[in-house]
Amino acid sequence: MASVAANRKPDEELIGEMAAGRQDALRAFHQRYGFAVTAVARRIVGNQADAEEVAADVLWQVWRESSRFDRGRGSAAAWVMMLARSRAIDRLRARKSRERTDEDPAAETMSDDPTLEIHSAQRRRQVGDALAALKSEERELLELAYFSDLSQSEIAGRTGIALGTVKSRMRAAMMKLRDALKGRVE
Repeated sequence: MASVAANRKPDEELIGEMAAGRQDALRAFHQRYGFAVTAVARRIVGNQADAEEVAADVLWQVWRESSRFDRGRGSAAAWVMMLARSRAIDRLRARKSRERTDEDPAAETMSDDPTLEIHSAQRRRQVGDALAALKSEERELLELAYFSDLSQSEIAGRTGIALGTVKSRMRAAMMKLRDALKGRVE
């Protein structure tokens, strides 16, 4: 029963409880975001084992830094996904620097809890709808930045678009996403 109640708490409340050392809050947060963090990491690093390690690192970082979370800088979901993206890119860069090749990605594992799958599917749909509402040139730039790990300068070089225009479009796209997802994705 306690875990069901913890799963209904707002993200910010769970983060506050983690800051107070409540392990059940971390467990609930993991149930809420573990699959999504792993999926984001897997998309970037391309392999399930590395993605799971990234997810574990991200959730450990959330636990350690929960007292520093600032709602004024964005939602908990955005914070966690930003951490996931950053950690995954770090992992990918480290792998590339060692020039190590990985085996084929293992199949993704799905949760046994259908409510978590439904919640994840709803989040994916909301984010997908928000992305679909962007102009194609904005969406393309975000995809290049987030999934190809390109800097704004590299994007400008690859697309032939002026750097200032790349920056303006990306900022506008991020603001549109923030506004579209405000209060919808926890």
